[in-house]
Amino acid sequence: MKFTSRQIYQVTVRGLLRTLPFLLMGSLTLATFWLVKRSSPPEALLLARVPQHVPDYILKNASLSNLNELGQTKYRILGKKLTHYEDDASMDLELPRMRAFQAQGSAPVTVKADRGHIDGDLTILDLFGNGEIFRPAQEASGDLKASPRLLARSSFFQALINEDIVRTDKPLELQQGMSIMNSTGGGTFNNVQQSVTLTGQVRGRIEPSEQRGRN
Repeated sequence: MKFTSRQIYQVTVRGLLRTLPFLLMGSLTLATFWLVKRSSPPEALLLARVPQHVPDYILKNASLSNLNELGQTKYRILGKKLTHYEDDASMDLELPRMRAFQAQGSAPVTVKADRGHIDGDLTILDLFGNGEIFRPAQEASGDLKASPRLLARSSFFQALINEDIVRTDKPLELQQGMSIMNSTGGGTFNNVQQSVTLTGQVRGRIEPSEQRGRN
């Protein structure tokens, strides 16, 4: 059976019309793949999205406070500049100052330094450079005993915030009333027990406090 040129043309056109939807779908699929590939960021950018130890925000004259179960301020941390890091939520502080508050009537303790670093859980505050611990003199009141002024200096302090403890393993100078002590191994200050423990070689002089002399 012979086909005329017109019949061959008609068969060819019909075949193309039947395959046209598939050709269009294939073209659209390729075009979509090309657009997705072109708009997708390179692998280097995808890797960059993994949290890095870089600042994600900075605050000036920052203040962090923690309240106890009664809604009273347990401690407050101040800093001239606070830098927060995105990977571990830790923070660096310029001129940090922490005030710890105890029972009503008890004198607050202030710890300060040139620089500070707080872990992401807000449980440990490391203080570097010209560190000081200060507690003003306290008169006897109710169950609270009288205590002389306390001032401690060291190049490093570590505050265990939840435990109300400040410690150092660096050389330490302690002034308590008229007494002055120097420790080569540092010491531990327990704000709850109102106690000080010095380690290493300790030298100095101990003077009777004015409060003791009045009793």
